Amino acid sequence: MDKLITVHDLAEQWSLSEDRIYTLAREGIIPSIRIGRTVRFSPSAIQEFLSNGGKSLSDEDKREP
Repeated sequence: MDKLITVHDLAEQWSLSEDRIYTLAREGIIPSIRIGRTVRFSPSAIQEFLSNGGKSLSDEDKREP
């Protein structure tokens, strides 16, 4: 099992703000896991997302902003 990545860590890796990472997760653009009030990311799911050219969810699966 992967050790989950925090919003802070992913924002640092991608050179984005934490707010932008939260927005991408909330809109379903990047795969995320909610644990209570926190948001975490699976490294393998993020790698798959990047390997697929930034397409992890179909348009039907994305959440409405």
